[in-house]
Amino acid sequence: MSSESIPQTQRAAVLTTPSSPPHLHIQTDYPVPQPDTLLPNQCLVRISHSGICHSDIHIATGEWTSLPPFVVGHEGVGYVVALGRGAHEGIGMSAIKVGSRVGIKWLADACGRCEVCRNGFEPACLERRISGHTVNGTFCEYMVAWMDHVVPIPDAMKSQDAAPILCAGLTVYGGLKHSNATVGNWIVIPGAGGGLGHLAIQYAVAMGLRVVAIDSGADKKKLCLALGAEKWIDFIESTDLVKDVVAACDGIGAHAALVTPPSLNAYTDALMYLRPVGTLVAIGIPAEGWSSLRLVGSLVGNQQDAFEALDLVARGKVKVHSHLRKLEDVNECVFAFSILLTNLNAHASIYHLMIRVFKEMVEGTLVGRAVIQL
Repeated sequence: MSSESIPQTQRAAVLTTPSSPPHLHIQTDYPVPQPDTLLPNQCLVRISHSGICHSDIHIATGEWTSLPPFVVGHEGVGYVVALGRGAHEGIGMSAIKVGSRVGIKWLADACGRCEVCRNGFEPACLERRISGHTVNGTFCEYMVAWMDHVVPIPDAMKSQDAAPILCAGLTVYGGLKHSNATVGNWIVIPGAGGGLGHLAIQYAVAMGLRVVAIDSGADKKKLCLALGAEKWIDFIESTDLVKDVVAACDGIGAHAALVTPPSLNAYTDALMYLRPVGTLVAIGIPAEGWSSLRLVGSLVGNQQDAFEALDLVARGKVKVHSHLRKLEDVNECVFAFSILLTNLNAHASIYHLMIRVFKEMVEGTLVGRAVIQL
C-alpha cells in the first residue's frame, strides 16, 4: 500500500570506492525501490533528514570492510510512504503505517532468534543488517526499512533534532545505562563537546550523574558547562590528565567513564583515572574496531564467591591438582620459586618496554552534530 506516487529515480550519496579522504558520489538517477518489491516486514521511507556520524567516515575510507556500491548513512528521519504487500500496521505507541514519521537506526534488521538477540543485544547479531554499511542507508530520498526496527518520532520533536538521537543519542544513552553509575556518581565524558558527547552530558545530568567533561577549545567548554557539566578539563592544556580527573572526582577517581572519541589514548587514560570499582564504557570505536565488548575488572572474590567456589569443588565440578610437601621442604620450594620469579620478572620488564613503545606509536572541531536535510 502506498500514499503517493513513487518516482523511479532519486538523489543519493553513494560509496563506490573507499578512499582517504573519503568521497561519496552524488547520483541524481539512483533507482528508487518500488512498493511492489517490498517484503511483508518492510516499508519504504521518504527521508527528510539524516545525521552524519563518525562511523560513516570509517566506512567511506575503507577502515571497516564493506562491499560497495551502496548508499551511506544511518541516522535517518522521514515518512513511511509504502508498506510491503501483506504488512500489518502496528497499533498504539509502536504504530507504523503509511504517513508515520519514523527514525532509521544503525541496526536495520536482526534475526531476532539467536542467543544474542534473545538477550537484548540485537546490534551484535551475527545476521544483522546495518544501515549504510551492509544495506543502503539514509543519505538518499527513499530507502527500504524493516518495520520492526524503525522508531516512531514523537510529534513534539523536530526531524533535524531527532536524526542525531538515532545513533549518537541512542548510543550514549544505552552506554550510560550500562555504566553502573547511580545518582550522585561522577562520570567522565571524553569528547564531551562532540556529536555524542554533548548528548551524553545531558542524558547523564538527567540521570542524576555528575559530569566531568573532557575536550578542547573555548566553544566546547562553553557548551559543556551550559549543558550541565560540573567540571571541565582541556586535554591539550592539561599536563597530567589522569591526575586532573582524579582531583576533580573527590581525589579518588571517577565511578565511570563514557569514552566517545575513537581514540586508544582516551581508553588508556580512562583505565588510569577510574576508581577501584569503576566502569569503562566503550562508545567511540577505534579504527581497529570491536563490538559490544565489556571490560570488567575483578579483584579476588567476595564472600559469596568463596562459598560458591568451594561448593563447586566439593561437588566434583572442579578438581584441584596438588602435590604434597613437608614444612621442611619449604626453603627448597621457595628457592625454586625465586628462580622462576626472577625469570618472570625479566620477561615482565621486556613486556612493559614493549607496552611503552607501542603506546608511543599511537597518537585526535566540530561542536555538536552535523545533520543533512534532503
